Amino acid sequence: MVLASRMAQLGTEKGFEVLARARQLEAAGKSIIHLEVGDPDFDTPEHIRRAACEAINSGHTHYGPAAGDPEFRALVAKHLKLTRGVPYTADQIVIVPGGKPVIFLGMMALVNAGDEVVYSDPGYPTFESMANFLGARPVPIVLREENEFRLDVNELADLVTDRTSLIVLNSPHNPTGGVLAKDDLEAIAALAIDNDLMVLSDETYESIIYEGRQHSIAACEGMADRTLLLDCFSKSFAMTGWRLGFSASHPQLAEALSRLMLNANSCTSSFVQRAGLAALSGPQDATRQMVAAFKQRRDIIVEGLNSLPGISCLSPRGALYAFPNITGTGYSSDELYSRLLDEAGVAVLPGTAFGEHGEGYLRISFASSLDNINEALSRISELLS
Repeated sequence: MVLASRMAQLGTEKGFEVLARARQLEAAGKSIIHLEVGDPDFDTPEHIRRAACEAINSGHTHYGPAAGDPEFRALVAKHLKLTRGVPYTADQIVIVPGGKPVIFLGMMALVNAGDEVVYSDPGYPTFESMANFLGARPVPIVLREENEFRLDVNELADLVTDRTSLIVLNSPHNPTGGVLAKDDLEAIAALAIDNDLMVLSDETYESIIYEGRQHSIAACEGMADRTLLLDCFSKSFAMTGWRLGFSASHPQLAEALSRLMLNANSCTSSFVQRAGLAALSGPQDATRQMVAAFKQRRDIIVEGLNSLPGISCLSPRGALYAFPNITGTGYSSDELYSRLLDEAGVAVLPGTAFGEHGEGYLRISFASSLDNINEALSRISELLS
């Protein structure tokens, strides 16, 4: 089999590799605590599940518009006006099967071979993977613990060249839990405008924030048309397996994304979109309760990690992950993650799964129960002792 040469440039996602390995160990009889993926351990709220069943039974099982159901797109636009303060219209919204298609299709629409794409390191690996796949040059900006894992705008400015076409932001951030401040975003916006750049803003964890509030760069003056906003239902509504997300952008970019959707997927599942409509229009109590539970878990796991020898951990301000510094243990990220999985039965991810500058860290998901978190802390402590 001879594959196209570009396939050599397309990466994978370590979380799913570790999940598969952990399940193999479970099948062989080993007890595994799963803290490797950001999959909330809550059920999708009942009114959302009911809406999907009703949609199936009423015939929402056929093709729909490539850009998404008009009623749903209008509701997403209204939702973004309330949560981001940006007056989007329905024609600026494209509904997609999950969040990743916005990255894949959005970068296809915006990035040419030879362009430069600035992304965070450590950061979500798909951004670097897609830049390579498209023949662009990925340019990492290092996120440092001493800056609470917020990017340094002065460093960002030094990385921008005449070949830069796209800056990728992710706040709240996966894997570190860092959150960009409003001042950060305004400075990045000024840089983007001065250099005629687009920004891809991954706001998947917008509703999962523990201190302060989330700000979107799309709300900064002059940035609504320069921003490709990405959001999805996976984390906020415990809908990871439903595969439902959306983009918001300039109408011309939205039309391009719609054409790409037509060629790649035809459309997003009609009955899943009806579930999404119920999610946004229905009660939000379940999301608030989830975030409260995540905050409690965050506090316990951070306190527990900081009590372990050789480990220190900042308290993440958003998202679902602790990103502890393990340099004091004497292990590399790969060494410690491997020993935790194989010997202690605790599945986490090495920081290097998120880039070169993740060395010296682990990513630990607290999308699992308090019982699992406490047992994991006990097992980690025993291994380090």
